[in-house]
Amino acid sequence: MKKLNPDLAAHALISPLAVLGTNVEIGAGVIINGSCDIGDNCVIGTSAVLDPGTDDAHIIVEADVRVMASATIAGSVRIARGALVQPGAIVMRDVPPHAIVAGNPAQIVGYTTTQADAANTLGTHPFDTPGVTTSQVRGVTLHRLSKVLDLRGNLTVGEFGRTLPFEAKRYFMVFGVPNAEVRGEHAHRTCHQFLICAHGSCSVVADDGHTRSEFELDDPSVGLHLPPLIWGIQYKYSHDAVLLVFASEFYDASEYIRTYGEFIELVSRKNPE
Repeated sequence: MKKLNPDLAAHALISPLAVLGTNVEIGAGVIINGSCDIGDNCVIGTSAVLDPGTDDAHIIVEADVRVMASATIAGSVRIARGALVQPGAIVMRDVPPHAIVAGNPAQIVGYTTTQADAANTLGTHPFDTPGVTTSQVRGVTLHRLSKVLDLRGNLTVGEFGRTLPFEAKRYFMVFGVPNAEVRGEHAHRTCHQFLICAHGSCSVVADDGHTRSEFELDDPSVGLHLPPLIWGIQYKYSHDAVLLVFASEFYDASEYIRTYGEFIELVSRKNPE
């Protein structure tokens, strides 16, 4: 069923190859060329353009996506569920679930279902006092580690099995990430992770399938614990950011959950409402 605004549909050009879901709103002057699938409850704003460009290219806009006025989606692109394309954005690559993208070329600037978590304040712990604060996301905790300030150089320290929540078997470091890039976008079945931004700053989004919060890591004495079955995203890297991640398990590709749909399905089975 195609639901078009009757006052605006006459001003839109929609390819016969386009497939529209239910409750799709199409604004005035919209152009949809070629093979495009538009999911349920999507909004395509005034003068937006969706154009795969070639006969073998295909645009997929999943359910609950909003493409705002004068935005352009070009090439073989998937705009995942719940994403928001800001006015005038030029999108030429896939957009992950619930991402907000803006600019030319479009970059992720936030997430539609994310809020700053109260745990960012570290609860009632004074700035330099070690402590653990529970976040709004199931099992995710923010840790203030011991820090010593000295004219000869500063020190921060944590002990696995004591101040840190698990024994690490592996670590990796992420650095040299362009500010526009996003890391993570996956969950783990059994692996715990502990993230510390050792230099610079970055933001981490944690999602338990019901609640999604964002944490800013900008101090090497602050760590974030992500337990298994938490969807994690890292973005907003400063140019000098170095993210240090400790993991409870050795690397195992099969242990990763790479798609958000699979993650939601798995969480729903393990943690029914």
